[in-house]
Amino acid sequence: MPFIDRVDAGRQLAAKLEYLRGQHVVVLGLPRGGVPVAAEVAAALAAPLDVIVVRKLGVPYQPELGMGTIGEDGARVLNPEVIAVAEVSQRELATVQAREEAEVVRRARLYRGERPRLPLDGRVAVVVDDGVATGSTARAACQIARAHGAARVVLAVPVAPPGWEARLGGDADELVCVSTPEPFFAIGQFYVDFSQTTDAEVISCLERAGRTEPTAEAGPELADDPPGLDTDVGVRTQAHRLPGHLTVPAQAIGVVAFAHGSGSSRHSPRNRYVASVLNKAGVGTLLFDLLTADEELNRANVFDIGLLASRLAEATGWLRGQPGAQDLPVGYFGASTGAAAALWAAADAGDGIAAVVSRGGRPDLARPKLGSVRAPTLLIVGGHDEVVLDLNRRAQAEMRCENELAVVPGATHLFEEPGALAAVAVLARDWFARHMAVAAG
Repeated sequence: MPFIDRVDAGRQLAAKLEYLRGQHVVVLGLPRGGVPVAAEVAAALAAPLDVIVVRKLGVPYQPELGMGTIGEDGARVLNPEVIAVAEVSQRELATVQAREEAEVVRRARLYRGERPRLPLDGRVAVVVDDGVATGSTARAACQIARAHGAARVVLAVPVAPPGWEARLGGDADELVCVSTPEPFFAIGQFYVDFSQTTDAEVISCLERAGRTEPTAEAGPELADDPPGLDTDVGVRTQAHRLPGHLTVPAQAIGVVAFAHGSGSSRHSPRNRYVASVLNKAGVGTLLFDLLTADEELNRANVFDIGLLASRLAEATGWLRGQPGAQDLPVGYFGASTGAAAALWAAADAGDGIAAVVSRGGRPDLARPKLGSVRAPTLLIVGGHDEVVLDLNRRAQAEMRCENELAVVPGATHLFEEPGALAAVAVLARDWFARHMAVAAG
């Protein structure tokens, strides 16, 4: 199972590192992709977050060939064999080092601003990246952390090739990895979203961690912004307690309840990916199971749209009573049969739902209710999902609310093609953001 994105990978990695909670830990993310992963680890361990800036020292006439690495405060790790074979002189080495040292200083200043580097003396340094391929950067980072005084160095990554431990030698005291799948070609193959992390995202992660980090001088003052919610929950309905996960970012503009399709659950990687994109845009999400485990054994329940819609309505009532979600506009995101449940529940709610998004939905299963839906509705269908596309066009003709049909070119029903699910997430994000802003008034 691939990771949804670096946030998802960080949460899974954090679960592996729970044994470090309460120890004198500093979490160090490798810019740029390792920092969002490290931010989740630091939050879970209630530990401070910093970066460890490392630059490769490239052979002058073949810069892609590394002859060593340079880190902050002049920490340096050299590869004597490469230097000897490449016949690099001390003067050439000094020239390359001076150039890369300047870049280390520039990047460290860019990422931290006025904040000083966190001291590592006597502490447990948890070095985090988004994955290990060759291991050269990770080795250098571990050596530099030790050079800065760390008493113990833990290298932690979400994914690495089988036998990766042998590549790290003794540079780390402990090695922690969530998954070592085979075949392994590149780190990115194990992420649904492996888009490049920007400098702005690195800075944002460090600033958020810095705002919440306790200090010896700090009292119990509240942060300027509420911390938000990100937790497993039990959604209370009239007769059941349904497992789910609720995320409400600080200063959220609204919250979206997800209705999954048949054969899926709150763990749907596609819905979780879309939810993560919404969260980054300040939209809260509730992913939950519409049926109990016993109810799912009866396949008739999976296609009982009235039952599913009633569960979604009950979950909406529960959601509106949760801290941080009160008074927020509520939207629905439905996939496949879940889209029919979302439309049905929205029709019954009248003006109470801010917006609905359907991904590869079956609105025909909610046909008795289509004309009563008032919430602005976006129907997203893959261009190659011809049967479902035709069903959505017919449903659109029966709807009286504001609605649009968005076709993702080249996509099939599950949006498994490269970039297809990302297109869905962007469409959903923009639709909810626009209509929740209107609903909030």
